[in-house]
Amino acid sequence: MAEIMVIEDDELMRDMMTIILERQEHQVIGAENGRDAEQLLKEHSVDLVITDILMPVQEGMETIMVLKHYYPDMKIIAMTGGGKTGPDIYLNIAKKLGAEKTLVKPFKHEDLLEAVNSTLKN
Repeated sequence: MAEIMVIEDDELMRDMMTIILERQEHQVIGAENGRDAEQLLKEHSVDLVITDILMPVQEGMETIMVLKHYYPDMKIIAMTGGGKTGPDIYLNIAKKLGAEKTLVKPFKHEDLLEAVNSTLKN
């Protein structure tokens, strides 16, 4: 299937997403933040990146901008629970920066798989 990178600072969330995606026969590379993801992408080629927005070290907005600069055709799904202001502001900005799809956390397994499948098809 596809090579997918999941960038998520919450280890349990990252592990859960990895399990869901691997059950669909995707290969998954996990990263704790955007900076770690940048380093991993120098060694691995991926078909899709799923990134959290609110993370320490390097947050998702900066990560999306960097990925789109170095990998303009990179397919990206952005996700967030939204923090104090709610998710809409963050996810709208993520779309303007180049994310193809967005997810509001918490999300259902089916919502994750639908977003992944539709993004990979485009």
